[in-house]
Parts: sequence; C-alpha cells; structure tokens
Amino acid sequence: MRQIVLDTETTGLEVELGHRIIEIGCLELVNRRPTGRTFHRYVNPERDIDAAALSVHGIAREDLAREARFVEFAEEFLAFIADAELVIHNAAFDVAFLDAELARAPGAVRTIASVARVLDTLILARQLHPGQRNNLDALCKRYSVDNSNRDLHGALLDARLLADVYLAMTGGQAALALDERGFAQPGGPASAAERAPLRTAVPLLILRASADELAAHEALLAIIAKASGGSCVWRLVEGAGELTEAKAGAVG
Repeated sequence: MRQIVLDTETTGLEVELGHRIIEIGCLELVNRRPTGRTFHRYVNPERDIDAAALSVHGIAREDLAREARFVEFAEEFLAFIADAELVIHNAAFDVAFLDAELARAPGAVRTIASVARVLDTLILARQLHPGQRNNLDALCKRYSVDNSNRDLHGALLDARLLADVYLAMTGGQAALALDERGFAQPGGPASAAERAPLRTAVPLLILRASADELAAHEALLAIIAKASGGSCVWRLVEGAGELTEAKAGAVG
C-alpha cells in the first residue's frame, strides 16, 4: 500500500478570499514504512501573506520571490501523489487549497479527489480520543513523538511528524520487526522450540471476553482497518484462523 503524508503552509486561512499555498511537503510510505522519497517545494503565491500566518510559519513574501509558481510544478506534484492514499491532518483545509491551485492551471480542471484517495487523521484522532485536543502538537505529546524542533510550522517537518503520529495512532505496526529479534515471521519456518506446545503443571485460568469487550474490540479493528486501507494485521490473523478452522472441519 502506497501512502503520501502531506502538509501545506499558506498565506492565510481563507481559500475563498484568495489565499494561496506557499509550501508543500510530502513523504512517501509503502506498506507503512518510509521509503525516503519526498516532494518539497516553496511556492511564490503572487500575493501578500497575512501577519497571523507569518507568525505561524515565519515565511515572508520576499523569501518566496524567486520560487516557482504552483502551476510550474503542478504536473510533477500530481505524478508524485497519483494513485496513493493521502494522509493529511485536517484534510479539508489542505485539499481546498490544493484544488484552488489546480483550478488555476491551464487545461481541464482537476481535483485532488480525481488522482488520489484522502485519509483525514484529524477525524481519526477524534474517533480515538473524543473530547480531547487533537492538533498535531497534542498528538505528538500523546504518542511520544519528539517535536522539540517545531518552533515554527513547516510543511515537510509537519509531514514527518504526522507520519510518526499516524503510524503510532494506527497501531505502530511499522515498528514491528520480530525477525530482527529472532522470532519467525508469519508463514516462515519455525524452530522445534517454537513448534513445541506449552506445558505447565499449574492449570491455566482462561478469561473469556464479555460481549461488550468483543464489541469494543471489533469497533477498534474497524477503525484500524479503515485507516490502513484494509491492512489491519489482526483482521488478517483472524481471517487465517477462520480459514484453518473451516478446513479442519471439512476434513473432520
């Protein structure tokens, strides 16, 4: 699965008032692992920058005078994100600005939705942490992601932080590297010790999950499955277990 974690900085908050993008930062994940590929551009907005926005990102108009306009690299940007899932925090904001820039490009009007899927991590965070602060700084603190160098916002910096937060928020599955610790990978050969059944002289106490606990478990798996594009590890494990049971029943 290919995902692009994306962030933008702008001249102001209101796209309907003609505010423009001044920075785009993207990084690529494949199967939940960073590939090292990025797309980063500063953009000449051809307009002034609001003082409030300047205080957030620190990018002045004179800093952008020699940068390319969005239309000059639009095709390269679209090629980078094509057919991927875009992971964006408060996606409605960034997508509206990107669509406005694309609408200014010559030729047929294109939209972000026409070239890529979008996952809004703000919506996901609100589902996981209702009633709590879910901006990027709050999520970095909640998931122990180091944002100590984020004195000012920056599109590529924020995309990197969001990637770490997203992976942690959706289970941290990218951090699993059991083969590096000597454990067998799923489907791989197991040692004799790994195949040996557990033996104990003390009877094991088996606690069954209640109906409410099972329902809560299923709800969380549904959120993870949606966020990961259907790549929830527990779903795959459960599916394999059900298939094994079905085959055993057929043989029996």
